Amino acid sequence: MSTPEITVPEIDVDELAQLRANGDITLIDVREPDEYEGGHVPGAQHIQLGTVPERLHEVPEVDGPVYVICARGGRSMTAATYYRSQGIEAVNVAGGTIAWVEAGQPTNAGMNP
Repeated sequence: MSTPEITVPEIDVDELAQLRANGDITLIDVREPDEYEGGHVPGAQHIQLGTVPERLHEVPEVDGPVYVICARGGRSMTAATYYRSQGIEAVNVAGGTIAWVEAGQPTNAGMNP
């Protein structure tokens, strides 16, 4: 018996910026601590990719999607796939934080969201 492949929807950083401007969203950054500390999307919660399964309980229960971001989109796709397998409506942010910065969007430094 084969398991069905999980499809993860994606948005780009322009769509993420618009969603942030329109209201409060849930965004999880799965990069390494030094990457997150160096600069992240304001309000992004840090849950390092390697800790995603044991920190599943830290993902806020929200009506609607949870957006997942990393540096370029690969690690966040892995995390979003896992979240979706656990019943969380996860959406990957294509291009990641690098595209966010290149688009001239604001960042926060340090470990606070």
